[in-house]
This record gives sequence, C-alpha cells and structure tokens, in this order.
Amino acid sequence: MARHHHEKLDGSGYPDHLKGDEITIEERILGVADVFDALTNNRTYRKGFSVDKAIEIMQTEEKDHLDQHIVSVLVDLLKNGVIIIPNET
Repeated sequence: MARHHHEKLDGSGYPDHLKGDEITIEERILGVADVFDALTNNRTYRKGFSVDKAIEIMQTEEKDHLDQHIVSVLVDLLKNGVIIIPNET
C-alpha cells in the first residue's frame, strides 16, 4: 500500500503510473487519507486548509485523481462525527 498510495486514477501518479482498477481499494483509501492529511495540515510553505476547503479541493481539483466514492465516505464520516479533527472550527 505504501508503494502505490501516490498513484492517481487517471494514471498520472507514481511510481508505477497505475490507473483505475489497477490501484487496489486499500491503496485508494490510503491515497485519499494522504491527500486529506496533506491539505489540512500546515506545511512550511502554506497554512493548512479547513476541512471544508480540503474536501472542496478533493472533489474538484483532485476529482480525476481520487476515488470519489471514498471521498464521499470520508465526508460522511466527518459529518457524522466518526472522524473528529482536533482544533477544527
């Protein structure tokens, strides 16, 4: 899973440029989690985005890269309080 969590559904990811069903469900889940984490946490070059903004980016700019069903599940888990983001206002 660690090897392929940067693969993108459209084949533009790395290291093996897998696409679509070549990416396992576990790798897709890890990929969505990784992008969400990267967007919502502070980086040296920018402040982390709010959860709402991160989801918006994942549903628009990353639409062709991420499994949108998994993104929808993430949204549901956040809305239902199953996943709680500390210090999110």
